[in-house]
Amino acid sequence: MLAKDAATSTQPQLEARAVHLWRGEKHLLRGVSFALHAGELLQVVGPNGVGKTSLLRSVAGLLPVEAGEIFWQGQPLPAANDDYHRELAYLAHVNGLKSDLTALENLRFAVSIRRDVTTEELRDTLQLLRIESCSDLPVRALSAGQKRRVALARVMLTRASLWILDEPITNLDKAGIALFEARIADHMRQGGMILTAAHQLLLQGQPGVRTLELQ
Repeated sequence: MLAKDAATSTQPQLEARAVHLWRGEKHLLRGVSFALHAGELLQVVGPNGVGKTSLLRSVAGLLPVEAGEIFWQGQPLPAANDDYHRELAYLAHVNGLKSDLTALENLRFAVSIRRDVTTEELRDTLQLLRIESCSDLPVRALSAGQKRRVALARVMLTRASLWILDEPITNLDKAGIALFEARIADHMRQGGMILTAAHQLLLQGQPGVRTLELQ
């Protein structure tokens, strides 16, 4: 299964070739292939249980494939491991936030593992997502949508070139979705890449936006 629309002629940054994966006796992914280039958004679509999350977890290196290969900048993932994970930001269904820490503390803790970051930069990113008023509140006091925005802020702050996002707009309202679409568009303009599992498509009709349908 190949992603719709022709890829550009440049070398893909991320590529899956004939990936197979089983869940117990169920053959979940059957020869899935795609190529993702700089400045592109690839949205994996299909009914529940078809393997969207499993594909993202495999690409993120969290779930080994049983046949086929995944490549980063032309190298198989095992060979590209350190370079790949420096350029990767992954967001699952769950937000991965510590409920007793504030939004600001959560971001400082997560981002500082990867790079130096200032409080001003953290607050600026929360402001971009219109949740600066939540900066000093414990995460347990936030709404589901606010928690999701904090988790998305964490992805943005990593400065990773590749974002792998599992249903990123879960719990976001219309305004929140529009804000995140703007951030995605910025990331793509700067040469960043996004791989998502999606029920609701983002940036429909925009250049560089493609879909991969699993059946």
